[in-house]
Amino acid sequence: MARDLTQLEMLTELEPTAANCVNLHLSRSKEWHPHDYIPWDAGRNFAMLGGTDWEPEQSALSPVAKAAMITNLLTEDNLPSYHREIAENFSRDGAWGTWVGRWTAEEMRHSVVIRDYLVVTRGVDPVALERARMAHMTQGFAPELPVEDPDSAAGFLHSVAYVSFQELATRVTHRNTSRVCQDPIADRMLQRIAADENLHMIFYRTVCGAALELAPDQAIEAIANVVCNFQMPGAGMPDFRRNGVLMAKHGVYDLRQHLEQVLQPVLQQWNLFHRNDFGPRGDEIRQRLADFIDDLRENRIPRFEEQRDRALAREAARA
Repeated sequence: MARDLTQLEMLTELEPTAANCVNLHLSRSKEWHPHDYIPWDAGRNFAMLGGTDWEPEQSALSPVAKAAMITNLLTEDNLPSYHREIAENFSRDGAWGTWVGRWTAEEMRHSVVIRDYLVVTRGVDPVALERARMAHMTQGFAPELPVEDPDSAAGFLHSVAYVSFQELATRVTHRNTSRVCQDPIADRMLQRIAADENLHMIFYRTVCGAALELAPDQAIEAIANVVCNFQMPGAGMPDFRRNGVLMAKHGVYDLRQHLEQVLQPVLQQWNLFHRNDFGPRGDEIRQRLADFIDDLRENRIPRFEEQRDRALAREAARA
């Protein structure tokens, strides 16, 4: 049985793929500027500078749109934690270092533009938003990994598998948030962010696919661990459960979207369930992953949708 590759061996073998992906990303990405997406003429001073502080009636956003925008923004705010995880599990040298820097710079624009939009339009309470940011960033984000040999590639593989799904999930969430905002300016802004997230997903998906070719059993172990224990990176933020339920109930991001628009497209891209290069260990893990997907499709999603439909019917009756 072939031994598992170390992290250094994995990074060395995959660096040509990373370099190609960086060059492809740079050829596809478009320069854009956060200030171009903000209706600055809608802004005015707050009380400290002689204006008026925020009041709920100033917001034109629905409760669902507020929940989605706050969740999206606080997720983007936690960039320092994501940067640390990626930098530690990738490398600061060569193509890996170039990607880490470029990805971080592009992601930073997302929190800048969403916060400017929300503050200028008075879409949400800026004081509550800042308190939530402080709490969420202080807590940070770190994936839960089994104890491993520090030289193993498990950390790298887990990271690249996680972001392959997470970037696509974030793209779906931003696109659906643009719909519930019912504001053409917010729509343009969030569609622009979603385009970035799609390009980021392509980088990670391609690198993870190359890892599957290089070390199939190691890679599928990380992929299955991520899929079966997936949580969005905002899972620890204030009011995440409440906001997540509201978003799921109203179609911003729910279990069926997670399966059909995130998990299945990525797994199909990797041809995961039709490969013939797994060993006994990989085959066993693949079957466990297939069982999880089947349970999600046949049991968990129908239960969620039944509960959601009942809740929406009760809301409609009260209205």
